[in-house]
Amino acid sequence: MLVAAAVCPHPPLLVPQVAGAAAAELDLLRAACTEAVRSLADAGPGVLVVTGGDGSPASFPGDAAGSLRPWGPDVRVGPAGGEPVLPLSLTIGRWLLEQSAGVPEVRFPLRFEAVAADAPAAGCAALGRRLAGSADRVALLVMGDGSARRTEKSPGYVHPDAVPYDDMIAAALASGDSGALLALDPARAAELQVAGRAAFQVLGGAAEGAPPPAAELLRDEAPYGVGYFVARWLW
Repeated sequence: MLVAAAVCPHPPLLVPQVAGAAAAELDLLRAACTEAVRSLADAGPGVLVVTGGDGSPASFPGDAAGSLRPWGPDVRVGPAGGEPVLPLSLTIGRWLLEQSAGVPEVRFPLRFEAVAADAPAAGCAALGRRLAGSADRVALLVMGDGSARRTEKSPGYVHPDAVPYDDMIAAALASGDSGALLALDPARAAELQVAGRAAFQVLGGAAEGAPPPAAELLRDEAPYGVGYFVARWLW
């Protein structure tokens, strides 16, 4: 059963070595991510699963490594010498775990699940239910960004519905509303370039049927024209 979940964004700039002189711009976001991830470790999970979007679905073991070399410095996460295989979302997730909880696979079993960014809602929900049922005490780290069309300087340029759509996601995360996450329309999310839609719906499926969590939205911001949320759900 699901005992804790955290939502964090996955921009490469979250890692100070990648951000360089601009690292301080995301200090508050980074601190909120650390707080949320520590909540997962404090829940004493039997397994901690990191999930995030990618081009195709894939499962990775707890000792899988990742690299941020495509975005600048060759920052590696995971065991030394391991071949980097994790996609960006899961690489940032692993980096957050290592910064917040030490070497995670030593403290509790760890798994990584990439979900296809264009996966249908039903498939995302099914994956979430499977993950939630994989152990007696499951913690879920959900890596996902909001819309990349919020402003004229956004990667996808401005769309008038981007901010209201992100506000809807933020409200669902703040209230622990798994049904609202499951109701997100994949086509609409794709139009608004909501990179985290599939991962958010994995969370919705994992929490479906569970009692309402104690939910908290720690951050909701868009410093670079992309929606970033940090939230935690505890049972």
